[in-house]
Amino acid sequence: MHSTPDYRTRLQVWLPKLVLSPSVALIALFVYGFILFTLYLSFTDSRILPSFGWVGWSNYEKLFRLSHWEISITNLGVFAFLYIGICTAIGLALAIFLDQKIRGEGVLRPIYLYPMALSFIVTGTAWKWLLDPGIGLENTMHDWGWESFSFGWIKDREYALYCVVLAAVWQTSGFVMAMFLAGLRGIDNEILKAAQIDGASNFSLYRRIVIPQLRPAFLSAFVILSHLAIKSYDLVIALTGGGPGRATELPATFMYSYTFTRNQMGIGASSAVIMLMTVAAIMVPYLYSELRERKQ
Repeated sequence: MHSTPDYRTRLQVWLPKLVLSPSVALIALFVYGFILFTLYLSFTDSRILPSFGWVGWSNYEKLFRLSHWEISITNLGVFAFLYIGICTAIGLALAIFLDQKIRGEGVLRPIYLYPMALSFIVTGTAWKWLLDPGIGLENTMHDWGWESFSFGWIKDREYALYCVVLAAVWQTSGFVMAMFLAGLRGIDNEILKAAQIDGASNFSLYRRIVIPQLRPAFLSAFVILSHLAIKSYDLVIALTGGGPGRATELPATFMYSYTFTRNQMGIGASSAVIMLMTVAAIMVPYLYSELRERKQ
């Protein structure tokens, strides 16, 4: 016969659930509840305020006919490609550099990681001051006597997007470095020593052994950086405001503009749903592969 659990045992079982239940309820309401509400609004004729006039797929049809949305998608493609590629390359290079057991690693590692401790608003504002021709780098060079120096990318429609890439890479590459460094420190040294005894060069060592074993780190970096690229808003607003013109407009800034400035809440909600689906298309396969590996 099984004895009935006493009061103390039941309390130990239920107390954590009771403590966590308010947080779970708030998350369910303010995250998943509003996701569902946004999905519903995308099928309505909502403008300045939510309404319940059902219009079906009309907002999505209007969205994909807008040149502004096409521009934001194009900018996102360029931004994400450069941001993910450069961050991955710099992060891997820094990780390999620190993995050489150099002196001062304990000082260099926090320096590389420091930008990630800042908010994107702070990063955008700082880089805006730095890149502004009137008060930033160009003005400083002129004060030092280099009158011919010119660096006005932030005011140029052709190059403004690259300023956003530059600021984003500066902030995130240290975090990517930390992921790769953890992966490098987890590789079995015996395998590397055996390869060195067999006469493998350092280049072959990294190309054939080290890099392939960093596949989980590469995958994690890609997922995180893709997510950050898709939802980039505060950095763009602080750095360029989406301009000049629409040169740096991304889907997140488009969504805010159409929802709260142009009073087209239905179209804004439909763009938010498209962004959510894009993030889900990246996250769901990643989570599925992680869970499958753990089960195996």
